Amino acid sequence: MLKSNIEIDKIVADIDDFVGLSGVVYMKNGNDVVFESAYGYSNRAEELSNTVNTRFGIASGCKLFTAIGICQLVEKGALSFHTRLKDCLGINFPNFDESITIHHLLTHSSGIQDYFDEEEMDDFEELWKEQPTYLLNHLKDFLPMFQNNQMMFKPGERFHYNNAGFIVLGLIIEQQTGLSFTDYMESEVFNRCGMRDSGYFSLDNLPKNTAYGYIDNEEDGTWRTNVFSIPIKGGADGGAFITAPDMMKLWEGLFNHELLSEAYTNALLNPHIAVKGEAYYGYGIWINKRNNNIFKYHVIGYDPGVSFHSSVYPDLGIKLVVPSNKGYGSFDVTKAIEDLF
Repeated sequence: MLKSNIEIDKIVADIDDFVGLSGVVYMKNGNDVVFESAYGYSNRAEELSNTVNTRFGIASGCKLFTAIGICQLVEKGALSFHTRLKDCLGINFPNFDESITIHHLLTHSSGIQDYFDEEEMDDFEELWKEQPTYLLNHLKDFLPMFQNNQMMFKPGERFHYNNAGFIVLGLIIEQQTGLSFTDYMESEVFNRCGMRDSGYFSLDNLPKNTAYGYIDNEEDGTWRTNVFSIPIKGGADGGAFITAPDMMKLWEGLFNHELLSEAYTNALLNPHIAVKGEAYYGYGIWINKRNNNIFKYHVIGYDPGVSFHSSVYPDLGIKLVVPSNKGYGSFDVTKAIEDLF
């Protein structure tokens, strides 16, 4: 049962006191907004406060957008989930297994090596010592970081979270549509569900009312922006900017079948592969079960200076969006609100 607005406000305020939130908490129950509040600064130097309508980077939270784009192409008949990578993308991957399919890429089970393996590396910024972030303007710019790598395991063998696989999916979208990935996403995903304030913006040309991502140095109390810590422009594996209300429109557009038919929406939301315990993965989306029933569908994103959690609780009728321009805070809020249910 959803607790009162006052209870939610208190628990979020307690977390704010503990970790110092910087972002937005936005929640709907059915069609009603039951909680919305903003915290911290979008621009610390100018002391500009975050608002509910501030744009935030969401890192890997937008893998869902890429998956929706692929499912749209499958629905149109341009691809199938069993189409092999070698049959739908004219780029040479000399060491990739020829049996890799769209399904494998969507479920992080392709077996290809990632350009940033989160099980092996814990500092995303280490990548950019050899590869300047300002050169990563297009999906093809990532290819030298993984194109010639050996396979890690046989396709379909297991789940292994993989950013490179979603770069490949974005390249497939570009080849199949003749559009840049970001143009396709903004036209066929964002615009179709009314996400007018969201987009894939370059860090050196951010629009008005966009939060800078901040990295805090706890040792000396200093901070810096993440402009040199993540790719200059987001793409198929992450890095879009959204407002909390726009992310809510995305969820509503998805579940109201404005983006995909019911059949392909169900295909995207199906728990295709087990991850750990009661955690599963669909197509670009995490799925958690409780007592063998689906408790929530959710997306997660973390980058230096970015944290993002957004969830749909189907049995409760609740949708929650928590973007932050710090590398922490979103999980704490999400967990605490879930504990209130």
